[in-house]
Amino acid sequence: MTTFAELHHGPAPLLLPNAWDHASARALAADGFPAIGTTSLGLAAAVGLPDGASATRDETLRLALALGSGPYLLSVDAEGGYSDDPDEVAEFARELVAVGAAGINLEDGLGSPALHAEKIAAVKAAAPGLFVNARTDTYWLGGAELDTRDRLDAYQRAGADAVFVPGLTEPRAIADLVKHLDLPLNILYSPAGPTVPRLADLGVRRVSLGSLLYRRALGAALETMTEIRQGRTPGGAVPSYGEVDALSRRGDAAHSDVTHSDTP
Repeated sequence: MTTFAELHHGPAPLLLPNAWDHASARALAADGFPAIGTTSLGLAAAVGLPDGASATRDETLRLALALGSGPYLLSVDAEGGYSDDPDEVAEFARELVAVGAAGINLEDGLGSPALHAEKIAAVKAAAPGLFVNARTDTYWLGGAELDTRDRLDAYQRAGADAVFVPGLTEPRAIADLVKHLDLPLNILYSPAGPTVPRLADLGVRRVSLGSLLYRRALGAALETMTEIRQGRTPGGAVPSYGEVDALSRRGDAAHSDVTHSDTP
């Protein structure tokens, strides 16, 4: 089986969709994606908690437990590791490995790069096989673009397996960063930014979707209700009740479309 690290060195960039529950992960895997990430925003919104506030540690671990045995490689968005104590972040990483995760995404939130490097080193010491994608928020949060290379250099030295710069969309800056790095560069896909083939030409090795699929799903729900309210038939793909029911099951339990009703 291809390892998660090997997917970052294939003929094309790893296109990583991000799921927020069991059904979305299984649907994406069934569509041929060999690896699935989680979205911290999608998870937080689904359970009514704030994103980026270290409030969803337990929920993230429960989601990893639900997804870690799936037919795909799993990378978990763990915000900043849910602690400023590197040992506690390392313990969370060990728990992720125990439930089947292949990777972890750790963001610096424009905090101390030295502390973030300590977290990365602690995770690699505690869980050497866990693929660490070290994210810097210099472009995402703005105001510190000139600090990007210094931060990424520190994260490389700490043992990161890849680095992630969400918010970076300018092609020349991407290409320059690829040349500077010794590790795979992960870019967050933006509908307003370069296409996936263009990112591949620039040397990007991983393209993440972040919360885009979750936000699109919410948008589709609202559009559907608007169409219905205005007397029109909504368009778009709609999986059947049976298809979704099958995706929601953690095994291959037999079921039938005709034995269930989707009436609330």
